[in-house]
Amino acid sequence: MTKYEVMFIVKATLDEAKIANITKDVQKLLTDSKAKVIEFKDMGRKKLAYPINKEVSGFYYLITTEASHDAIREFDRKLRINENILRHLILKKESE
Repeated sequence: MTKYEVMFIVKATLDEAKIANITKDVQKLLTDSKAKVIEFKDMGRKKLAYPINKEVSGFYYLITTEASHDAIREFDRKLRINENILRHLILKKESE
């Protein structure tokens, strides 16, 4: 298993309950594929550098996870489909 960092931005126009459900669903996507969520960090609401789909701010989240390559590929595919996630980025962490 390899360590990855995943950052994603959720639309700020959604209500609090919907945002909480989205973050739980994102974590569930990882755990369902036998990945281990090491750390989940809520970085709060931030203004975007430029509008994305007419959104000017979003809620930023950072996940540190340990997963297989196939699990991350499927996770990436599902995040692309989710219309409530404005952007996401998956980085492979170097061995320490």
